[in-house]
Amino acid sequence: MSTAGVDIQLTWEGSFVLMHTGEMNRGQPTLTVQVVPDSGTGGLTGLSGQLSVDIRDGRHFSELAYELT
Repeated sequence: MSTAGVDIQLTWEGSFVLMHTGEMNRGQPTLTVQVVPDSGTGGLTGLSGQLSVDIRDGRHFSELAYELT
């Protein structure tokens, strides 16, 4: 299990949980980071989405594609 700090600026108050799933298949890594269903609280109730990670020059950049219903 690993943990990482995520700095996200939102205009809603609440919290949510991200689930990281990593796999190595014949030397090819894959990483999936999803919002855990029904984990949103407060103004983030109904949040769903997936986080993409782009690694450039050894730096990690993240983007959260989300829907709030």
